[in-house]
Amino acid sequence: MPLAISGLYISLTALLVIALAYRVIKIRKTHKIGIGTAGNEPLSLACRVHENLLENAPIAMLLFVVAESNGTSAAVLHIFGTLWIVSRLMHAIGLTQGKGGYHFGRFWGVLMTWAVIVGLVGVNIVAFASSL
Repeated sequence: MPLAISGLYISLTALLVIALAYRVIKIRKTHKIGIGTAGNEPLSLACRVHENLLENAPIAMLLFVVAESNGTSAAVLHIFGTLWIVSRLMHAIGLTQGKGGYHFGRFWGVLMTWAVIVGLVGVNIVAFASSL
C-alpha cells in the first residue's frame, strides 16, 4: 500500500529541516564560524531551533508511517499532519522571536507537537488492540 499521506508530511518536514539548516549555514558564513557557536547568540538560537525539530521529527514521522500502514483514515492523518506542520512552524518562529525565552508560538508549538505524537501513539495502540 502506498504511503502517500505520510510521504507528504515527511516531505514537508524535510523542507523545514533544510530551511532551518540553511539559516544556520547563513549565520555561520556571515560570522565565519565553522564549528560550534563561538558564543554567537543568533547562531546558538538557530542551531537550537534546528536541533529541536530534528529531536522530534523522527518519532513523529515513524508514528505517521505506522498509522497510515495500519489503515488510519486520510482525514485523521491530514488533521495530524496539518497540526504537526503548524506546530513546528509555530515553535521555530516562537523560539526565534522569543530569543530562547517564553513566546506564544514556542509554548503552543511544543504542546501541539506533543499532542500530535501522543495522538498518533493512541491511534497506533487502538489499531494494535483492534488486531487482537
